Amino acid sequence: MASKIRDRNIALINATILLVGVACGMAISLLAIHLTERHYTEQRIGALAAWFALGIVGFSFPMSALIERVTAKRALVASLFLYALTVAAFPFVTHSFALAAFVRVLDGAASAGMWIGCETILLQRADKDEKAAVTAMYAAAIAVGYMVGPFLSRLVVTLVSLEAAFLVAGVVSALTGVMVLLRLDPDKGSVAYGSDGAPTATAAPATSMASVVWQIKNSCFGNFAYGYFQASVVLFLPLYLMASKGITREQTIIIPGFFALGMLTFVRVAGWLGDRYGHLLTMRLLGASGLVTVIGFVVLDEYWMMCAAVTMAGATIASISPISLALQGVILPPAEYGRGNAIYNGFYAAGMLLGPPISGRLFNQYGGPTMLYHLAALWASFVLFTLVFAKDDPAADKARHAAGAT
Repeated sequence: MASKIRDRNIALINATILLVGVACGMAISLLAIHLTERHYTEQRIGALAAWFALGIVGFSFPMSALIERVTAKRALVASLFLYALTVAAFPFVTHSFALAAFVRVLDGAASAGMWIGCETILLQRADKDEKAAVTAMYAAAIAVGYMVGPFLSRLVVTLVSLEAAFLVAGVVSALTGVMVLLRLDPDKGSVAYGSDGAPTATAAPATSMASVVWQIKNSCFGNFAYGYFQASVVLFLPLYLMASKGITREQTIIIPGFFALGMLTFVRVAGWLGDRYGHLLTMRLLGASGLVTVIGFVVLDEYWMMCAAVTMAGATIASISPISLALQGVILPPAEYGRGNAIYNGFYAAGMLLGPPISGRLFNQYGGPTMLYHLAALWASFVLFTLVFAKDDPAADKARHAAGAT
């Protein structure tokens, strides 16, 4: 499939997001350890996570306006440099909770800019019939970065110090910004430039923000559900496994690796299915399979079975996000990609923001199974939603026209 994609900018964006994943993976693997060493309570650690999500939510929508004004490439480069500053500075500001929260908000803003910038360029460059294949490779690159990052941070911590690992993550992000600045071509079909090098005036988008949300509502729901699920499971599934399944702390540590393995193994297949048979249909099937898998977390007891279930969750639920990105890419006109991606990532961050407090309350009051069943109900709602709005998928129109022609 990669051999059919001839635009080198797509490969460059995949390399960019892989390196972003490395930098983010390094920082994420060290955050809790560093904050615990600075005597932060679990409540304060969770509060910093909320500030990070608020940064994403708060800056996702303005990011679309920034992209329209300065182009996605420039917004991406600025975000990479901002992330480099925030991640490198973080271990040196945690003596003050207010200052740490401020840096985490900027971290969220930079993350929103990196994701939206990369995804906007990716959708601009991908042909209509291969968008899911392209976004699947993009998701696989993210997964590889997130897998490499923790191992690199462990090496740096062993050889130097924990603070040095944050600095290395900042250097990785800054060098990635330089690479994008020097090697990425100007935006395709976006802002035009005059003879003086300044961007020329462009027509305002023809549709309202509400109209864009309505057009991509299936993608938004899918990404919200994924953010909600991911943020909840990362925090509470390990606790549930240790408390209810008798799985040791050491065994639990490697459980996320099986989730990433499932995604890496199946996301390319999911992309092929989406491009061939319809993105929304593929998302629906993935959501239904993920629903069954989440219930399996409650029913299964053996460690190897749980590893298999987590792998299946990665293959199904984690694959929904890139396919939903591809879906909005075939629904929206290219001029709306910036706003669409901003909305899309805003819903993802809203899920990250709401998931942990709701899931945590259910876990504390009613136990792990109830918490997992409510996540299964979320995916059931998503599947039902995609059935109600099945006609939103352009592939549905093709199928109807084909049926009418026979």
